Formats: sequence, C-alpha cells, structure tokens
Amino acid sequence: MSSPQSSRQSSCSSFSGKIRIHTIQVDSVQRWMEDLRQMTEVECMCVLQSKPLGVDEDAELIVSAGATHTLSHTHTTRDNLQALLKRALAVSTELGKMFQRLEKRRWQRVHNTAGRVNTHLRSLIQEYSSAPHTPADMQKFEKTLLEKCMELSIITERCLHTEDEYFLKSMKEAIHEILTDVSDSFSQMIDMALANEIQILIRQIEDSDDVLTISTAISNLLSLTQDGPQLCSIIAKVDGLLCLADILTDGACAEATRAEAAAVMAQITSPHHSSTQHLSSFLESMQDIVTALIHLCESASCGEVFLLASAALANITFFDSMACEILLQLNAVHILLQACRDRQRVDTPYSKDQVVTILANLSVLEQCTADVLEEKGIEQLLVLLNEKPSSSSPSESAACERVQQKAAVTLARLSRDPLLAQTAIQCKAVPRLIELCRSPAERNNSDSVLVACLAALRRLAAECPDSIGPSDHQQLIKPRLVDSFLLCSNMEESFV
Repeated sequence: MSSPQSSRQSSCSSFSGKIRIHTIQVDSVQRWMEDLRQMTEVECMCVLQSKPLGVDEDAELIVSAGATHTLSHTHTTRDNLQALLKRALAVSTELGKMFQRLEKRRWQRVHNTAGRVNTHLRSLIQEYSSAPHTPADMQKFEKTLLEKCMELSIITERCLHTEDEYFLKSMKEAIHEILTDVSDSFSQMIDMALANEIQILIRQIEDSDDVLTISTAISNLLSLTQDGPQLCSIIAKVDGLLCLADILTDGACAEATRAEAAAVMAQITSPHHSSTQHLSSFLESMQDIVTALIHLCESASCGEVFLLASAALANITFFDSMACEILLQLNAVHILLQACRDRQRVDTPYSKDQVVTILANLSVLEQCTADVLEEKGIEQLLVLLNEKPSSSSPSESAACERVQQKAAVTLARLSRDPLLAQTAIQCKAVPRLIELCRSPAERNNSDSVLVACLAALRRLAAECPDSIGPSDHQQLIKPRLVDSFLLCSNMEESFV
C-alpha cells in the first residue's frame, strides 16, 4: 500500500529532468484543492488517487479512497486492525488540531479542519462498515458522528462570514461542546471496533489447531499491546488473558508459542499502566498462569524465552501479593537463583533485572528468608550488586542500575532476619554497600542505588552494630537518611 507521500515521490522521480512541467502540474492541483477543501463527499476524493499533492499547514493531506486499501473479506484481521488504527489516528489528530485552532479563533483553519475530520470519518465508516463481522452497535455511533460532523462544517462556515464578536463567542462555545461530543463518541466507536477485531484474533487462537495460525495471531496480539495501555486494556476485557492462560498451560504448545504468549502477558500486566482494573479476570487464572510461567523459566532453552517468561512474572508480582505466595510454594527462589547461575538462560542485565525484581517482591514474605538461605541466595545478591555494563549502551547501563538497586532492596528486606543479616555480613556485603555509597562511579551516579544501599547498610547496622567502622557509622548510619544521601551524592571520586 503506497502512501500519498510515496506517490508524490514516485511522481517526482518519473518527471526527473522535467521540473518545469512538474511544477505547473502541482500548482494546478493546488488551485484545484482550494475548492475541494470545502467539500466533504468521500466520492470526490477518488479522483485524487494518483495525483501528486502539495502540502501546507492549512491544506494538509486529505487521504484519498485510493491511498488505502478498502477493507474487504480478503483482508486479514491484522490488516483490518492496522487500517482502523491509521484511520483513527488521522481523525483524532485532526480533532486535536481543531480544539487548538478553536482556542485561537482561527476560523478559516477551524473550518478547513472540520472538513478534513468529516472526510476522514466518512472514509473510516465506509471502509469499516464494508468489512466482515462489523458490530451491529456501530451504526448508532456512525449516524450520530456523521450528523455532528456535518453540523460542525455548517457552523464553522457561518463563522467565516461575520465579525460579530458576541456571535463568534457563542459559536465558539457551541463548537467546543459539539467537538467534545464528537471526540467522546468517536473514542467509544473505535474501542468497540478494536474490541471486535481483537475478539476475532482470540477466536482464531482458540478455534485453530494450526500452529502457524496460532503463532501469527499471538504475534498480532503482541504487536497490538505495544501500541499502548488502551489496547492492552481491551485485550484483557475480551477474554484475552484466559486465552493466553490456555496457551501457557498447554504443554503440547511449542516453547516459542508459549514464549510469545508470555510476552503478551508481560505487556498487558505492565505496572506502568495507570489502571489495572481491566485485569480482574486475571485472578481467575492466577494459579495456572504463575505456575506455567515459572515452569517456562525453569525449562527455557535460551535467554530470550527466559526473559519473556520472567518479565511477565515480575509484572504479576507487582499486581497481586497472592502471586508471590504461589511462587514460593512452587520453589521459585530455587528456580530463579539456579537460572542466575546458568548463562544460557540469564545472560544479560535485562534478565537479571527481572529475576531480582521478583526476588525483591518475594522478600516481603517471611517464608522467603529460609528459601534464600537454603539456596545461598545472599552470595548471588552480592554478585548482582557488582553488576556492571559490558558496553556503553544507555539502556544496558540503566538495567545495571536497576539490578544494583533491587539487589540492595532485597538485601535490606531480608536482613530483618538476624540469621540472614549475619550471613550477609560474613559474605562481606557491608564493604560492597559502602563502596556503592561512597563511589558514584560504582553506581553510575544513580541516586536510587544510593538510597537502596544506605537503607540496606542501616538495616545491617541495626542487627550487627559492630559490622560497620566508626567513620562509616558517623557518616552513613548516624545522620538522618537524607543527610547521608546528600553527603554521598556530593562526593567526588578522589574522596574515596
């Protein structure tokens, strides 16, 4: 599918050496567009299918019916989704511009934008209505939206022909109200359409026995989750989580398929999403999902599979404490610490970040302490406190900082147990924590690592006061935490 821009570029290349002729053609089209701006009929856009179009702020590109493929029965669900998202983006972008231009009372631009909103919306409705499996409820939104958009075009045109300030002020308020209604109704219509397409994907996964079909459908779901929390929420609301749970718990599914399902799960359960209300259905399958993911971590054949499974688990441990209890019952501490010692599975700071995130959340529970001691987990935490990037990559450096910070947090939480605190001191945790506090380079100048290390030191000092020398105690333990933080954060390298 070629974009209007690519059409313009190909036209330019085909007229190479004939610049004057090309300029005349573009100018004529631009003059033609001056009249077309005021027209909202979708049909009239068809004649622009192969024309090179000039662009300025007011006359931004009107998407022609020929510039995108019409949705049809032959298109896949992914095609439908991509086309729907592109059209939705075009409409929402123009609506945003219309709000901005309305505030500045640029009436000509407001009217031009209203025309483009009308055109994009009619194209979207025309295309999507012709696609199979279109929800019947879509029609009520379509009718209302088209009527409101036509009303916007009429009102904004009236504003072009008057300078009456009182009239324009009242019209501005009316337009703003209509525009708000259009935005709300459009969002609801798009959510309904997206939910419908996602349900089709989920049915493909549930009803198919073909490995390729299932894998492709899961890949499409994963692609959607990366477009933002709204789509993650829709997937979770239309039984996407239960479908993923079935795949994860199906031992007959290939490892790669289960890994992709884990990747989708990780996106949906991300703690970065502002709301987790859409995850209520997750509780129904919590036990099965957590069990399947920790087993996938244990049997992972490569680092990528382990990373995807552990990332999903890490997110889930933030979501509900029940997950932590289930993990401890499943011997997760043993599985995760063993994986840390296996470079085939845990070979990057990103994987270690997921492991130590899970351990930090598990360490809130008292049962975790005994498991860590039994698995010699303190030694592994000290290894993680020494994590350093192997390249100059900013993302790798950031991952190393997170590993150090969470390792210190885990150590602080576990050290509430006297036996574990003693073990940490015997393993020489104190010197490393002091080094991280006093040497900014060791922690990559990270304030979050500094705070976590100070907290861990103070917890160890409370259990074993003699484990810290007088000078370190005077500067790192005795003052208020904020004072020690300020002292360490302002230290120069030569101070050490």
